[in-house]
Amino acid sequence: MAENQSNATQADAPSQAPVLRPGRAADPVPATAAADVRPSVPAPARDGGVEVATPGQGSDPEVAPDAMAGADEGDHKPSGSTERVVAESRQRKLRQMLRQCDRVLLMDFDLLAMNDWPDNYTLAEARRGRDLWVFSALLAAVVFLSGLTGFVPAWIAGGGFGVFVMILLLGMPAVRRIYTSKPSYLDIVVTRQRMLREARRHAAHLEGTDGLIWQCAQMADYNPALRNPRFSHLLRLSESRILPRQLTRREHVRIYLIYLLEAEKAYSRVQKAFFEGNQEAIDHGWQDVAAEPATRT
Repeated sequence: MAENQSNATQADAPSQAPVLRPGRAADPVPATAAADVRPSVPAPARDGGVEVATPGQGSDPEVAPDAMAGADEGDHKPSGSTERVVAESRQRKLRQMLRQCDRVLLMDFDLLAMNDWPDNYTLAEARRGRDLWVFSALLAAVVFLSGLTGFVPAWIAGGGFGVFVMILLLGMPAVRRIYTSKPSYLDIVVTRQRMLREARRHAAHLEGTDGLIWQCAQMADYNPALRNPRFSHLLRLSESRILPRQLTRREHVRIYLIYLLEAEKAYSRVQKAFFEGNQEAIDHGWQDVAAEPATRT
């Protein structure tokens, strides 16, 4: 009877839940296998376990953004300093160009354009009138001298002398203005010389002691027309400080005027870029970069 009960007990034992006993530690996993196998999702902590924070994974979510923000500020700080240096260098260059080329604003267009310049047709017409006057005076003088030698009658010689005196009187400016308003050849030549002299004097005032247009050549980036090869000779003369003396013809003065007009366009663009740079520096708070151009002298 007891044996039967013992067998029944042993037969019912496998149906009961197994009881776990504390045993030895698990076998260590090889290092290579542990490095290759990395869970993509952290395993949930067991009941009663303590979660240990690994380096780079803080429990505070604001730590990482603050660190990234600090890194960004460190990256932008050198960039902002570089921009400030570049802006300061650019403003200094523009300020120098404005100071060296400001005399271009003193240009007198009417004086250099010489709109009242007598043209070649007027000069040729006055030359023909002069030649006719000289020929008539010589012819009257020959008739008068022929009468003195007896080749012509005395009354003809006297008439020739009277005509000679009248021709000489008509050549005087005060008498000439009575019967004609056309300028004489001498008047045209004097007018041309006066206009050239005034243009050279004005060019000398613009060039000063340092030269003007060769310094304006540095504004060619703002007006490519200043690089035209026809201005190269004027630039060399201006750099040598002898330009005003070499303006001996109207064509030279006109080329000089054209260069000044192009330089004036470039100056206005440089001035605009300078003030825009000033405004940008003020917007960034760079007070030492923002500065007014020097007073013109």
